[in-house]
Amino acid sequence: MRVDANTDLAALIRTISDFPKPGIQFRDITTLLLDPAGFAASVARLADAAPADIDLIAGIEARGFIFSSAMAHQLAKGLLLIRKTGKLPGATIGVDYALEYGTDRVEMHADACAPGQKVLLVDDLIATGGTALAAVRLLREAGAEVVGAAFVIDLPDLGGADLLRAQGVSVTTLVSFAGD
Repeated sequence: MRVDANTDLAALIRTISDFPKPGIQFRDITTLLLDPAGFAASVARLADAAPADIDLIAGIEARGFIFSSAMAHQLAKGLLLIRKTGKLPGATIGVDYALEYGTDRVEMHADACAPGQKVLLVDDLIATGGTALAAVRLLREAGAEVVGAAFVIDLPDLGGADLLRAQGVSVTTLVSFAGD
């Protein structure tokens, strides 16, 4: 999907300067979510761009749950939750990944997907790609085929979408904010 086709959505995303620290331009989707037509359009456009042969949609905690659940409903697909460590009951599998200062972990239920299932990964924003890459690794370790990733916002200067593509994951984004 052409990014410039979504200027209506970009106009609904608020920028908050110096959050969470000086020099950061935080792209706030809450203003998009408050606009019923904008929220519906973002979900519809992501769903329209989804591969036809997916079995599941995987949403990354937390804002990714908003878009992934709406897309799963619209496409009549199951929803797989990828959560931070310790948030899921029952047996889980997980992967650790590096942060700028330390590590984090994402997990999913051990029985969330069957080997060979085709999964679309969804989150609100792709920046450096650390969490998304960890989610791809987790899904692949479970035997899933990650057929794509979809995000409302791309911060291309941070390179996350390119890192996903380098791992063989097709990436769809609606809005791009350069310089972040």
